[in-house]
Amino acid sequence: MGFFRSIFYVRKKTVRSFFMAFLILFLFQNALFSQESAVEEGGDYGNYYPMSENQAHYDTIALQPIVDAAEPGDTILLKEAVYLGPVYISTDGIVIDGRGKAIVDGQQKRSVLFINGDSVQVKNMILKNSGGSFDKLDAGVRIRGNYNVVENCRIKECLFGIDIWQCNFNKVIHNDISSLMERSQAIKGDAIRLWYSKRNQVIGNYWHNVRDMVVWYSGDNLFQDNKGIGNRYGLHFMYSHNNRVQNNLLLNNSVGVFLMYSERTILTGNYIRGNHIGSGMALGMKETSSNQILNNKFIYCIEGIHVDTSPYVLEQKNTISNNEIAFCGTGVFFHTNQEGNLFKHNYFHNNLTQVYPEVTTANLNKWDNNYWDDYAGFDRNGDNIGDTPYKLYSYTEHIWDFNRNVKFFFGAPILAVLDFLERLAPFSSPKFVLEDDSPMYHWVDDEDNGQ
Repeated sequence: MGFFRSIFYVRKKTVRSFFMAFLILFLFQNALFSQESAVEEGGDYGNYYPMSENQAHYDTIALQPIVDAAEPGDTILLKEAVYLGPVYISTDGIVIDGRGKAIVDGQQKRSVLFINGDSVQVKNMILKNSGGSFDKLDAGVRIRGNYNVVENCRIKECLFGIDIWQCNFNKVIHNDISSLMERSQAIKGDAIRLWYSKRNQVIGNYWHNVRDMVVWYSGDNLFQDNKGIGNRYGLHFMYSHNNRVQNNLLLNNSVGVFLMYSERTILTGNYIRGNHIGSGMALGMKETSSNQILNNKFIYCIEGIHVDTSPYVLEQKNTISNNEIAFCGTGVFFHTNQEGNLFKHNYFHNNLTQVYPEVTTANLNKWDNNYWDDYAGFDRNGDNIGDTPYKLYSYTEHIWDFNRNVKFFFGAPILAVLDFLERLAPFSSPKFVLEDDSPMYHWVDDEDNGQ
């Protein structure tokens, strides 16, 4: 009877702990939403200023003759009117400025603007009503030249936002981009699409109600200070190398950033949160090597980092350092017994599972000086390194290897009791996941120390 009384006591304690954990998670989720609002309000995303769209008293003007009459170096100042497209721009070096008042309407025929020249600037206008053909890549702006600028435009009711096709050194700056609102997400277009294009800059844009943001066969590009919210892929790289992705805000997408066959990416200073629909990854890496994943926040996602055969070349390690991975279902998920990644000085806390290898172990990777909130050791000499290594074992989680549906009951009292009993007196050997020989005892943020 004493054994059953002790089990009953454990179960009562487990239920109470489960309730408290649920309450804390609920309160923290509200705090995160407040934090998200603060981040959004504090950021400088999308258009510089509101656009005028009171079409009731607007004149209707054909824009193509005006563009055709321009000489290289001319500036076309548009007035408060609706200009009819599609418009083809082939004169180099012209500026078309809507001054925040003009609307260019593609009349649902093709792309609204085609830029086939170099050093063209399109800015301060609303672009709307492209065609809806994926085959023709109907977009707000299609670019086929170099050194062009699309700045401070609102692109709406266009299948694709901006399509950059085999051209270089273009700038896409502070645009507000959405797709065709009546379509479901799977058959919307992409916010910005780069195809075989290099050394372009995508800065300060806000994309929403689109399908993806895609970068295919395109290297040496910069993606900085953008916000993508409520889409499928926040940023999707395919066979695209040497790109820099920094200080972007990606919220409530299915996947934050996905690196597929794309190497030498620098991913730094990004805030990725709330990916809990579909695969729910903050960062996915598939067959990719030599990446630097630095100083990011992966918060409240199904998976913080998903690793699938990465690094693809074992000698070309991926460095994952100084990231906060928190409030995720799984902090880091390994699809295979992968080796060659360095995880150093990361902050793992409040994840349901810190690290989970689908096959055998994650210890073929290097784990060094990470903070683990479930570390149970001491720091007697005060050097902020645990006196004993952090060792992670999988107990009740091992059940999911045999039946994934059991994961539905994660956090339930019965699984908490099973986990307690497995740790107290294992019925079988637990799965060894990883060992960090020098775990951080207290989390120290390099930014707080001015490093």
